[in-house]
Amino acid sequence: MVSDNPTIALVGPGAIGTTVAAALHEVGRTPTLCGRSAHDHLTLRVDGTHINVPGPVLTDPATLTTPFDLVFVAVKTTQVAAAAPWLAALCGAKTVVCALQNGVEQHALFAPYLSQGTVLPSVVWFPAQREPDASVWLRGQPRLTLPKTSATSVVLAALSDTRCTVDVAEDFTSVAWRKLLQNAVAGLMVLAGRRAGMFARTDITALALAYLRECLDVARAEGATLKDDVPQAIMAGFHRSPPDLGTSILADRQAGQPLEWDSRNGVVQRCGRLHGIATPISDLVVPLLAAASDGPG
Repeated sequence: MVSDNPTIALVGPGAIGTTVAAALHEVGRTPTLCGRSAHDHLTLRVDGTHINVPGPVLTDPATLTTPFDLVFVAVKTTQVAAAAPWLAALCGAKTVVCALQNGVEQHALFAPYLSQGTVLPSVVWFPAQREPDASVWLRGQPRLTLPKTSATSVVLAALSDTRCTVDVAEDFTSVAWRKLLQNAVAGLMVLAGRRAGMFARTDITALALAYLRECLDVARAEGATLKDDVPQAIMAGFHRSPPDLGTSILADRQAGQPLEWDSRNGVVQRCGRLHGIATPISDLVVPLLAAASDGPG
C-alpha cells in the first residue's frame, strides 16, 4: 500500500466531505473533489473563520483516467449505487476506499460496485451541518476512528498534522456499534420532527433508553463488547448537546430526501431477527422511518 503523500480524491462534498476536504487543504493536500453538483469551491465555517477549499467539484467521472491512492467516499448509504461510476473511475487495485458513512455494513454495501481496491470503514465523530448558502458549519472537533488494518496507514498519512484526528481501534466492531446506537436513537428525532432538545423530556429519555438497551442486545450478539452503561452515556451526550443540534437524518427528512433508515435503524431489526432477539421498539420505529423516507403518500 502507498502511504507517503498519497493522491487523494473525495466523493460527496457534503457536510462530512467538506470537513475532511478542508482539513486536507489546510495542510496542502487538497483533494480532487467529485460530486453531483458543480461548485468552484467548498466553504467550511469553523471557530469563527472560513476555510475555502478550491475546486472545481467535478461532475463527470469520465474526466478522470488515473486511479488514486486514497478515495474518501462521503455520500449517504442511500447514494452508493449512484456513486458507482466514480468508484470505477477513481479506483485501481491498490486504492484504499475510506467510507465516511453511517452504519456497520460498509463492506457489503460497496461490494457490488467496487471491482478493485480495499474498503476501509470508519466511524465519524463530529457534528457538521450544511447551511442554506451551501457552506458547512463544523460544530465540534473532527475525529475519525479506523480499524487496525494494513490499509489504515494510507489514511493516517493523509490526515497527519490536520485538524481531523484519527484513532485506530483494535476492537473496531465495538466502536462502530456504539456509534450505531447513537445514530439509531437519533432516528427518534425524525419521528418527532425535533432537534436534540427533545431529549430533555423525561418520557422521551425513557423511550430512548429502552430503545438503546434493545440495540445494545443486538450489538453484543454481533460481537461488540459494550458495557451496560452505554445507553446512559449516549443519553448524557444528547442532554449536553445544544438544544438546536440536529442530525443528518433529520435534515434529510426536512428536505424531503431519502433517509438512511436501513443502515442506522433497520440493521438492528435485521440482526435481531438473525440472532433470535426480540426488537419490539425497532419493529415500530423502522417501518415509520421507512414510510417517512419512501412513502407512498
